This record gives sequence, C-alpha cells and structure tokens, in this order.
Amino acid sequence: MAAEEARSVPAYGTKLPLALTGEAARLAEVLPHLVVEARNVAAQMQLGIHGRRRAGPGEEFWEFRPFVAGESTGRIDWRRSARDDRLYVREREWESAAVHWLWIDFSASMHFASRLAGRPKRDRAVLIGLALADLLVHAGERVGIPGRTTPMASRNIIMRLAEAMLRQNPAHPDPMHADALPDILPVRRQDHLVLIGDFIMPTAEFAEKIARIAHRGVRGTIVLVRDPAEEEFPFSGEMEFEGLESSETWRVGEALEVAARYRDRIAAINEELRRIALRHGFAFVKHVTHRPAVETLLTLAALIGGQSPAAHSSLGGAP
Repeated sequence: MAAEEARSVPAYGTKLPLALTGEAARLAEVLPHLVVEARNVAAQMQLGIHGRRRAGPGEEFWEFRPFVAGESTGRIDWRRSARDDRLYVREREWESAAVHWLWIDFSASMHFASRLAGRPKRDRAVLIGLALADLLVHAGERVGIPGRTTPMASRNIIMRLAEAMLRQNPAHPDPMHADALPDILPVRRQDHLVLIGDFIMPTAEFAEKIARIAHRGVRGTIVLVRDPAEEEFPFSGEMEFEGLESSETWRVGEALEVAARYRDRIAAINEELRRIALRHGFAFVKHVTHRPAVETLLTLAALIGGQSPAAHSSLGGAP
C-alpha cells in the first residue's frame, strides 16, 4: 500500500469535554467539525427505507396521546394530564427486533492522507458513519456502537455516537483501542453490522473474521475506505514509503516502473475483499476519500433499504 506519512490534522472548533489521551485526544480535535459536516451531509438526502417510527414496546419516548376508556389506569401519565383537562398516556417508540451497529476502523493505517484527499481516511470513515446513523434514526431505526453504547433511536444520535467514540472502554486501557478488524463483536443474531475501514490485512485473515461474524447470523455491510493515492499510485522518481503500522520502509528507484503492477495488485485485493463479503451475504461498497461522502451514503441507503447485496455491491469512487 502507498504509505507516505499522514499529515497532521488541524483542530476544528472546541474539544469535547472528556478526559482524553493519545488517539482519543487527536480525534477530539476534529470531531466537532465532523459532527457538523455529518449533519449537513445527512440533510442533503432522504433514506429510502421504511421507517418503524410508531408506538409500541420500547424504551424511547414517542408521544402523548389521549387515554382511552378501558385501558389500564397504570398507563396514565399523571404529570402531563395535570396540565390539561384530559388524561394522557405516554407512548413509547416501537423497537424492531434487529438493530444497526456501527464499527469504525481506528487502526494506524486509517491516519493516512495524501495531498489528493487532504483528510485522513479515519475522518471520512467517521463522517460516513455518523451521517448514516442520523439517516437510519430518522427512518425509525436504532443504531449503536458495539461495546460502547446500547442501540439508540435518539434524535441527537450524531453527538451521542461522537461522544461514545471518545469514551473510555473498560475492556481496554486506551479509549481508542485500535484493531484492523476485531475477532469478536457483541452483536446479536439478525442484527445489522456496518464495518467501515481500510481492512489492510491478509485477505485470508479478513475472510476468516467475516466468516466468524456471518456464522453468528449477523447481517453485514462492508464499507472499504481508500485514499486516492492508494488506488492510483501517483508517484514518480525515487521514493521511500514509511509504514503506519510498522517500522518498515519501502524504497523505490523509479516509482513509475512499479505503478502499473501496484495498481493491478490493489485492484485484485479490492476485488477479493468484495468477493469475500458477498460470499458471506454481506453488502460491499468502496469509498475513495476524494469523492463526496454523499455518493457512498446514497449507495448505503439502497443497500440497507433491503435490496440484495449482489445487485448493489459497488466498487465506487469513480474518477
């Protein structure tokens, strides 16, 4: 993979009021900007799935409605009723059996940003994840981060997930514990898991982990995030590339001489990741970070709307 050292990320806005160290502190510098950007992106589109927003068993407040004769008086909300001359019942929002879980790759390679993109892959992954969560909640779905939150239908889902990304996880001393793809995620059968990352690992390892998730009956969507330099290898002359997840370096006498072979190799890796995802019934979308996030969100909306993964798998990032 092309691996020039990621540029430093500028600070946006005020840091969130949480005790942070290491990667969490760096993420806190950009999260306020990403929260605003995610809201703007989500507002540009409308998710094409049937929402479940209606009264029923659940925990989130939905609405007050007039009390109907014959109902149990235990359902009356006496505080609300005291403000009017009628009796009211507090309805809770109906919760579906399945929920959506959002996992974002915070491993070191996600810090990479070329001059063609300007922003790290991590930032774009967070942006897509937060905007998707907002769309899902407004369509009546519940969204959570595995191991960090319960499934939520909060209308302020973007901020709640952003804060959860920075919250200390008792299972790991580092609040931004990073893994290219964890072996175990606390997700239930029939839940929907959205995995967003660059998945830089041996394809055999990727296949093993996806198979393990699918075997538990979890539905999934893979969002592969690439920097345009990782796709096109736009280098020439003598180059030295530094790894972000190891101390290894790669020296090239003339980058143009290896460019074609590199592009063939990365295309083959992308295709193999797509095949592995589809083999296990997962949808697959590729996002290249110089392209608008809304393009990928539109594809995800169609996929999560219940259409077949095979029909809508995408190697997006068109030039």
